[in-house]
Amino acid sequence: MFSPRDLTVQQLRCFVTVADEGQFTAAADELQMAQPSISAQIARLETVLGVSLFVRGRRPISLTEAGRELLPIARRALTTVEDVFHAVDELDGLRRGHVTIGATPSIGATLVPRALASFRAAHPEVSLALVERDTDTLASDLVAGRLDLALVVGPFVRTHADVTTLATERLALLMREDHPLAHRAEVRIGDLRDVPLIMFHEGYELRTATLQAFADAGFEPLVAMDGAEVATVHAFVAAGLGAAIVPSILATMDDSLTLVHLAEPVIERTICLVRDSRHPLTRAARVLREVIEAEITTAWPPGAGIVLAPSAVPPPAATTRGRKSSQVTA
Repeated sequence: MFSPRDLTVQQLRCFVTVADEGQFTAAADELQMAQPSISAQIARLETVLGVSLFVRGRRPISLTEAGRELLPIARRALTTVEDVFHAVDELDGLRRGHVTIGATPSIGATLVPRALASFRAAHPEVSLALVERDTDTLASDLVAGRLDLALVVGPFVRTHADVTTLATERLALLMREDHPLAHRAEVRIGDLRDVPLIMFHEGYELRTATLQAFADAGFEPLVAMDGAEVATVHAFVAAGLGAAIVPSILATMDDSLTLVHLAEPVIERTICLVRDSRHPLTRAARVLREVIEAEITTAWPPGAGIVLAPSAVPPPAATTRGRKSSQVTA
């Protein structure tokens, strides 16, 4: 006397595949099994159930009445089994998973550490990797599947891109507290004609935006130091070598420095969280995305020059209504 415990997932999988393919040889190729093994699994299933499932001797082979009754039930059973394995994989994704996130350097130095710290505190067994590149390179990495998520400067328009706009931020002048412009409410580009500046290295969209703003104003910046990275910009400013035009987000890196927003024109950039829709996110990556979206709502104090996207609850922020503005797009 057989019991349900004698029926196996492998038997059902062989049965459904033979039914779909119409012959044992094709089913063996599909399942990458030897044909005798397929035949043995079907025979065992028929013995367990006490019925014949296929009419032999025809090509393609056909199902008996019992086989036709069993087929939809077997399909549902296999779907349930796959759901079980998927659920276990999802659970493992938060126990032993891995997420690779890309970010532009300024975002990688500010928002990303806060988000990753929150994520790691809740899911310490998930390994994390960060890739810092410019927006175009990160876009290529997403397409190639080398990244799960990326924080980039928008607007970000790419085929198959799933884009979540997180916030818009103003560029500002970063300087020491003893700088002549440190106590201004706002600074215009025209005020910087003779101010020594620290410039980001070529390839930063911030450098491009800064040079364009000076060109629009009709003069070139006075460059005190050129080719700096995010961390060295702060170090050079702190050392008194000059001021620097930076995103408002960078003000979170050093409380000892002063940040004054630029006006006339107001220069803005958009922070976007993106993924390639052709590459499904693991559970760990989905949770990290949620952490990033939550983190950005609490990352900055009022007046920081960060305006959250409409989907988030924004902190009070300085308005730019009525002012000329330009957008950092690279």
